[in-house]
Amino acid sequence: MNNIPEQLIWMIPGLPLAAFVALFILVRSLKIRSNLNGYLAIAATAASFALSLWVAAGLFNAPAEHGITGFEWLNLGGILVIELGLTINPLTGIMLVVVTLVSLLVQIYSLGYMHGSKSLNRYFAFISLFTFAMLGLVMADNLLIMFMCWELVGLCSYLLIGFWYHRPAAAQAARKAFFITRIGDFGFLAAILLLFTSAGTLNVNDIHAAAIAGAVSSTVITWAALGIFMGAMGKSAQFPLHTWLPDAMEGPTPVSALIHAATMVASGVFLVGRMYPLFELSPTALSTVATIGAVTALFAGTIALVMHDIKKVLAYSTISQLGYMMLGLGLGDVAIALFHLFTHAFFKALLFMGAGSVNHSTGTFDMRKMGGLARLMPWTCATFVIGSLSLSGIWPLAGFFSKEEILNSALSNQPVLFAMALLTAFMTAFYMFRVVFLTFGGEYQSRLKPHESGKVMIIPMLVLAVLAVSAGWLNLTGRLTTILGHGHEQSWIYGFLGIFTHPLAWISLAVAGSGIFLAWAMYQKRWLSARKVAWTFRSAYTVFFHKYWIDELYEKYIGARLFNNGLFNLFNRFDAVVIDGTVNDVAGLNLKSSKAIRTLQNGRLTQYGLVFLFGIAAIALLVIFTG
Repeated sequence: MNNIPEQLIWMIPGLPLAAFVALFILVRSLKIRSNLNGYLAIAATAASFALSLWVAAGLFNAPAEHGITGFEWLNLGGILVIELGLTINPLTGIMLVVVTLVSLLVQIYSLGYMHGSKSLNRYFAFISLFTFAMLGLVMADNLLIMFMCWELVGLCSYLLIGFWYHRPAAAQAARKAFFITRIGDFGFLAAILLLFTSAGTLNVNDIHAAAIAGAVSSTVITWAALGIFMGAMGKSAQFPLHTWLPDAMEGPTPVSALIHAATMVASGVFLVGRMYPLFELSPTALSTVATIGAVTALFAGTIALVMHDIKKVLAYSTISQLGYMMLGLGLGDVAIALFHLFTHAFFKALLFMGAGSVNHSTGTFDMRKMGGLARLMPWTCATFVIGSLSLSGIWPLAGFFSKEEILNSALSNQPVLFAMALLTAFMTAFYMFRVVFLTFGGEYQSRLKPHESGKVMIIPMLVLAVLAVSAGWLNLTGRLTTILGHGHEQSWIYGFLGIFTHPLAWISLAVAGSGIFLAWAMYQKRWLSARKVAWTFRSAYTVFFHKYWIDELYEKYIGARLFNNGLFNLFNRFDAVVIDGTVNDVAGLNLKSSKAIRTLQNGRLTQYGLVFLFGIAAIALLVIFTG
């Protein structure tokens, strides 16, 4: 790694943590309300990004795994010894760059988007903590530290989604995200306990070695892999644990960009990739991952077709693309799934920033109140179109190369899942350009006078637009996917003109192009009436618009029955009588005993002498009778 000192590697997560401490304690106590809050967070993240880029460049030139031992953090009598150490390999190197770069650009963008908002020190403090938590998760060398950072990522998402806690919808969305992801976390925790019981260690590499050597039974491996995937389903919003992510749009838009591109939702895909040697040993786990991924991709895509809120469209798009990544993982090609995670981070962060720029100017996310913004917001329009083209998988943008890898793998292994993925690609192109034409085409629908956003918001969008075009070119020779894992073989996708040598590229481009053309015909040229199409397919439209009624199922039926029946009452009484009663009794006993004992401390020397005399007598009697 270019002989990078270990102290500098520790600074990659350490700098955002230091920024959090400084912002939350020092700056808050001084009540500084200028942009110093943002500048401090940005400086720390920029330094962390520079170090991450240095590490990643070294790993790209000489891929290897490096263990960095810190210190012994926990020792339970030798039964369990936890050392706080780091692991650096090509996967963590790529993730370090993605997390720090997107976080840096989001924070710069926030200087403009959040200008004038209250509690900016709290905002930038939480984003710095979020960045630290994700970096800690990426670099942890054992499952316990990984799980602690995993939970910290969940806590930070709760704090940022509910940043505007005075809004009931934001507070509710934060709680929903917190509780639903906890369901998945239960599976992850159960998998950790199962692996520790079987392998006798929490070190990730040691667990992999034990599983490969046959020291862990195939049954344990399957259940552990499924538990890990359950955790990933929660964080990466896979069906049926997806309902929290669209509601999370109640948080500030820069937070949405961070969550969807580089932190919360990326953590689930990363976790499966990090623990992939276990999944390889379990065909059952792999097929489960692939099937749920394909179902999620198609399912979320259908809902995105009919949403009117830009951020909701992008949210369901993220769920769909995460399904694509899980499909790639389940097909046995961990490298291509992580490659799509890499490219997706840039164009999805760009799209959310574009949505934020539009909202910042028009005061709404409702596309029915927009239109004609291409002339009024040319930079926002141009970058948003680039992001949409990349997400749609149009050559030669980044999304084409990573999406095509997954389609190619599905075609070779699972034709049914390939058909689902190809249909998803059509829907992706359609709903993204539905957004483009409704937002930037036609005539403006409001009385407000929109304007282009300031440079502090446009510059991060321009940087991401460049990456949305070119990030896929890093794999033109297949080098990136090769170092990411498992000897990825050369294929027709490699090479800038690889598109012209294989029919699948033409098929997928034709599918994406058809989606764009249909959106153009319906929302720009009005050759087809969107209302008539919706009426013709009104049954499907109703199902999609109501999101398959899954939220209602959870909240009005399962939740209501659970919290209103005798089972909940039993739990409530147990909590009040046993849990609260025990705490209250212990506190009461402590209070009463302290009142009795403190009477002995009254300052009267005669009483102290009497107690002293009784003590001497007791000792004398003890010596006499024990001989």
